[in-house]
Amino acid sequence: MVWERLKVLKVMGEVTGRLDLNEFARMVGLTPNQTVEHMQELLKADFLRKIGGGYGITDAGKTLLKAITPVPEGAEFQFYAAIGQPIGVAAKSVWEFYEAVKQVAACSLEFHLTRGDFENWMRTTLDDAEFAEELARLKKPKLKGEKLRKAIIKAAENKYGFEKLQ
Repeated sequence: MVWERLKVLKVMGEVTGRLDLNEFARMVGLTPNQTVEHMQELLKADFLRKIGGGYGITDAGKTLLKAITPVPEGAEFQFYAAIGQPIGVAAKSVWEFYEAVKQVAACSLEFHLTRGDFENWMRTTLDDAEFAEELARLKKPKLKGEKLRKAIIKAAENKYGFEKLQ
């Protein structure tokens, strides 16, 4: 369901002109009814707005599109438990980072946060200084374990609106 909504938003971002519903639904790979349903959900979540007889992407929608865009090959974020101990989890986008944070061991989150790895990747690879600073601020209360995980997830949801997709 989430991926179908993301695909609708992604195709909307790629289309340069007006399309009829049937053509757009074909491009998305859904039925017209499914497409309309997802567009209505994206509208409710403020990722789309009504423009005349059609829809347009909001700033929140553009931010979300940026978050699902993969980084170039080799620029993925690799999670480690400690120096020289990769855990075999990588993130190619902010969305994948968000999903990985939900699953990796808390010790990996603590390792990367204290070293500034998260903020560095966000700032240099993803060009998102604002989110990098938000992650850097999580160091000050010295969050650990599940509290740290929840704080990173909440920060990502606040910035990118991921929770609105559920």
